[in-house]
Amino acid sequence: MNKIAVGGIAAAISCTFALEAAATEWNVSVWGKRRAFTEHIEKLAELVSEKTGGEFTMNISYGGLSKNRENLDGISIGAFEMAQFCAGYHRDKNRVITVLELPFLGVENLEQEVAVASAVYQHPAAVEEMEQWNARLLMTSPMPQYNLVGTGEPKTTLSDFDGMRVRATGGLGKAFESVGGVPTSVTATEAYQAMESGVVDTVAFAQHAHLSFGTINQADWWTANLNPGTVNCPVVVNIDAYDSLSDDHKAALDSSIPEAIDHYLANYAELLERWDSVLEEKGVQKVEIAPDVIEEFRAKAAEPARDAWIADMEAQGLPGQELYDLVVDTLADAKGGS
Repeated sequence: MNKIAVGGIAAAISCTFALEAAATEWNVSVWGKRRAFTEHIEKLAELVSEKTGGEFTMNISYGGLSKNRENLDGISIGAFEMAQFCAGYHRDKNRVITVLELPFLGVENLEQEVAVASAVYQHPAAVEEMEQWNARLLMTSPMPQYNLVGTGEPKTTLSDFDGMRVRATGGLGKAFESVGGVPTSVTATEAYQAMESGVVDTVAFAQHAHLSFGTINQADWWTANLNPGTVNCPVVVNIDAYDSLSDDHKAALDSSIPEAIDHYLANYAELLERWDSVLEEKGVQKVEIAPDVIEEFRAKAAEPARDAWIADMEAQGLPGQELYDLVVDTLADAKGGS
């Protein structure tokens, strides 16, 4: 074989290795099915692939890689590169971001939810805590205030909440507990069965989850304005995987986050617009809770939960008061600019 042919083959092999080296494929662990809650992840994957000419791709798995309560553990050992989880699934592992789950924070819309979550995610205490799990907080999964669906007669007073078995995690569970409710933290994928079997009387979810996990199909009524709070569900990446990205791939990922969030917000707005027609279609009564009942609920739940959370965090060496103040100040700024 002449030198030219050998050189050509060597060049081709070298080029092939270079292309293989440049390609990046990430596995992403989520759960359930594709829904409003995962649209920013789907959009992120689409944008990253477009910006890198298909060299950086993401395989999004709905439950095929891990159980939802084990996604952070999977990230920590590098079982996959990206994952979504909810703080209430393992509060001891992500103490800092649970400030975002305190009841009655006063967040009014998804844009404000993005603002306060982003501020907390960038706080050194949040960054350091996630580093213990080899995780980097990438973006939030903003959800509206949770509301209840239930069976039988609607729950419209605080006395109705006494003894109510409710699927509610994190700070929401504590809020209902403060007025006599009995919270259980079954996962989202278990909520329908818990409601069907009578393990719980009511389920607290955002609208998309009531649809996606079928709890709306069990419901006789839905509270339109209780709005006690929400849960915080970040998307994280494995630090080693992120650090190993080329500069171009890292730039493609980072620059795509704002657009992915914007897509999520637009998609969720469409769902909220058609929510009343969903209720009508499924024969679910829309219940408005009286303002004095909500105020009584807030008085019993908000301040005690806040003070207990701050004290607990400070006792563990975390800046609880500083984190709570950060949420309050960021929310005030967001409302001022809206």
